[in-house]
Amino acid sequence: MADDLNAWSSQDGQITIQDDCEVEYWTEALGVSRDQLAAAVKAVGAHAEDVRRHLASRVSVGGQ
Repeated sequence: MADDLNAWSSQDGQITIQDDCEVEYWTEALGVSRDQLAAAVKAVGAHAEDVRRHLASRVSVGGQ
């Protein structure tokens, strides 16, 4: 399965919430639930780096 997940890392940098395989990859890679991923995409758009930054900022704020 790890090989399948690595294949997603070379995609276009967009997170497609409607694609179950892609959601599985991103939830595992980012350590979030499907709902958290969907909320992040809704908040900042589908660009993976924007989603990463958004989730990281939420963790650091919540962790203080």
